[in-house]
Amino acid sequence: MSNTPHAHRLRLGRYSEPGRIYLLTAVTRNRSAIFHDWHLGRRVVDELRHAQQTGAATSLAWVVMPDHFHWLIELHSGDLPKLMQGSKSRSARAINRIRNSSQPVWQKGYFDRALRRDEDLKAMARYIIANPLRAGLVRRIGDYPLWDAIWL
Repeated sequence: MSNTPHAHRLRLGRYSEPGRIYLLTAVTRNRSAIFHDWHLGRRVVDELRHAQQTGAATSLAWVVMPDHFHWLIELHSGDLPKLMQGSKSRSARAINRIRNSSQPVWQKGYFDRALRRDEDLKAMARYIIANPLRAGLVRRIGDYPLWDAIWL
């Protein structure tokens, strides 16, 4: 049973379109703040970069927060479920190797929002990378170690 009420509804109507911009969000199991340890958060960053290196997606902006991540991408090949399943699975294995654990890292499912190209993508990227400021984790974006955007 999922620890997210109505998680199965996240898949309803989901459509993957190459060339489309998506905002993706994944949450840790039970909202556990495991990425307060930024070394563990770097394992997620490695997987976001892996997706770009394999040509699956172009990362436009991302932030790894203590208990979730936001990832603004342009999808190239494959589909969203495959991209997210692979990224979450590989990061979980790496994190569990470090923690010497076999505990689930991620909640099932993820949230996605397809964006139109005429939407202000830079404003969306700013919103994503300002998450640590709004959460009170840092005073300046540059002080937070787990974010990036192509518009630097």
